[in-house]
Amino acid sequence: MTTDQPRLWSGAVARPAREFATTRLQATQGAVPAGLRGTLYRNGPARLERGGMQVGHWFDGDGAVLRVRFDDGAAEATYRYVQSEGFRHEAEQDELLYGNYGMTAPGPLWRHWRRPLKNAANTSVIALTDRLLALWEGGGPHALDLESLATRGLADLAGPGGKLQSGEPFSAHPKQDPATGEIYNFGVAIPGPKARLMLYRCDRAGRLLAKGHVDLDDVPLIHDWVMAGPYLVLLVPPVRVSVLPVLLGLKSYSGAMRWRPELGTQILVFDRDSLELVARDETDPFYQWHFGNGAYAEGGWVVLDHARYPDFSTNQHLREVASGRTTTPAEATLWRMTLDPKTARVEEHAQMSPRSVEFPMVLHGETGSPWRRTYMAAHRPRTDTTAERYDTLACFDHAHDRLALADLGDGRYPSEPVVVADADDPSRHWLLSVVYDGNADAGEVWVYAADALEAGPACILALPDVVPLSFHGCWRPAS
Repeated sequence: MTTDQPRLWSGAVARPAREFATTRLQATQGAVPAGLRGTLYRNGPARLERGGMQVGHWFDGDGAVLRVRFDDGAAEATYRYVQSEGFRHEAEQDELLYGNYGMTAPGPLWRHWRRPLKNAANTSVIALTDRLLALWEGGGPHALDLESLATRGLADLAGPGGKLQSGEPFSAHPKQDPATGEIYNFGVAIPGPKARLMLYRCDRAGRLLAKGHVDLDDVPLIHDWVMAGPYLVLLVPPVRVSVLPVLLGLKSYSGAMRWRPELGTQILVFDRDSLELVARDETDPFYQWHFGNGAYAEGGWVVLDHARYPDFSTNQHLREVASGRTTTPAEATLWRMTLDPKTARVEEHAQMSPRSVEFPMVLHGETGSPWRRTYMAAHRPRTDTTAERYDTLACFDHAHDRLALADLGDGRYPSEPVVVADADDPSRHWLLSVVYDGNADAGEVWVYAADALEAGPACILALPDVVPLSFHGCWRPAS
């Protein structure tokens, strides 16, 4: 039963994060595996207040990026805020000045009209050949230096296919083909009362090769998608935004969202090469933030995994995270959908595990292809899933229909797992997660053998300071 007692995870959001310069990390348990060579990047909201004023939603926090480089059995880390224009402006004034996902601009209405939403650059990252992109749902990507994390500014991804124009957002969940290096992404542009779904194809350097689009009937909330062989698949949950109150400065985007189960979940299937719509259909209403993976299976079916919620109460739950105390139930479980890509008709949709999970992830080399294991953040048995953040890591083995859980102990909260291949033995995989230890109010990096979570961590590294609970990350193998 939920109580009013504060939980240990609240320490991870209790104060603005402190940056730290490049620091060699010490192992408090085990040792860095010799074959673990490359760089882990993580992004998430790191400042939830300014000048004594709290943001309206966890999604409103200023983004900060963690870099952890592994090489020769050692590791070093760097942590810096993304220096967006809005971040710098608010830092100069020492007050919140902009509207965002869960808040309107503080002060009189004219302030809202004069200023756009702040690009918080706080949701995800993707490592390109010469830069790191810090991504946010509603705007363009910020380019950072791969080593120092210095902010270079907004990137328009100019290439043979054009560039990002004003009002064309580049979402936080790009998909990269492991074989070709090509990057696919989408964005929901809102030029008026109806939205336009933008599709992008870029080369491995992030240069735009092609654009596509389809006009939507209204303004939905779409956060993630899947690449599945020759197809790109989006599920559009029945959440709709009333745009007029947002434009008038009367409501935030979050406040203007409504759960509309009568609309069902729409399924959109696109051809990966042409970026043209192949099929559209709908199925039962549910909500999902994140997919694990998608693949084009034998028999011509597309299969995809996602963390499914029965409704949109997750948005209120995540708003409460910023306060350090959650009271709204919102529990997702792992589901698998099988559909016909030529018609978008669902053949089967079934729960894979009843465990409360989020942030499903597969090995990068399996993106868009058949996979065996899905890794996730999860709740332990008997954990109060309403009041607690995710307190363990999990692996679902699809071949054996089995869920394995790691044991981090009480009061430790992992981030989304990132699964990487060993540089010396590509058949061996490591699972990395940034962990907040609420017992010691400390930040750590945990390394597991990905096929043996129950055996405990192979290595625990102490970070110089707390890194707040983050959203998404990526891995850049050593060159």
